Amino acid sequence: MATTNKRTQDARRHEVRIIGGQWKRTRLAVVDKPGLRPTPDRVRETLFNWLASLAGASGGELPGWHCVDAFAGTGALGFEAASRGAASVLLCEQDASLVAQMQALKTKLEAEAVRIERGNGVTALERAPAGSVHAVFLDPPFDSPQLYDSALRAAVRALRPDGVVYLEAARRWGGEELAPFGLAPYRLLKAGAVHAHLLILASDSTA
Repeated sequence: MATTNKRTQDARRHEVRIIGGQWKRTRLAVVDKPGLRPTPDRVRETLFNWLASLAGASGGELPGWHCVDAFAGTGALGFEAASRGAASVLLCEQDASLVAQMQALKTKLEAEAVRIERGNGVTALERAPAGSVHAVFLDPPFDSPQLYDSALRAAVRALRPDGVVYLEAARRWGGEELAPFGLAPYRLLKAGAVHAHLLILASDSTA
């Protein structure tokens, strides 16, 4: 029995689930890859409560939102957004096996709002029409801090005036550090080694 329980616990550690929306409780496999660190369920639940509050919709929905997950990994953030009614979600990932895994899930769920690209998420943000995106999800590998600056700059360019950036990092980013990007902290959460930030454009920080 102990062996069975251990296998069950190990399996759960290697998957995450969609928290809300039409695909609630759908499980996403997490493969063992260096640096792959899906946003924990509890953090995602809090994040999407924040987003739904900003969207002003009932039931935790994000109707009509356009989202970009620039470092998609398992796709947990992007599929969560699509599950909650986002009009379009772009998932960017450079690892071919992770892209294939997300494509399989998209097919299984018939997720028409989801588009998956193998490539650089920062480049995808730079290509996006300026001022077109409601939410940008930035969860770069913690061992690649050089990615944060370029990702934040590209996110701000793509963001709508009322849009938000979700930033996940190994440390807290303060207001003075974010100000040069034109961003300000709106909500913060620490869960284990993860510092989760919801950021808004600095011009909206006093609204």
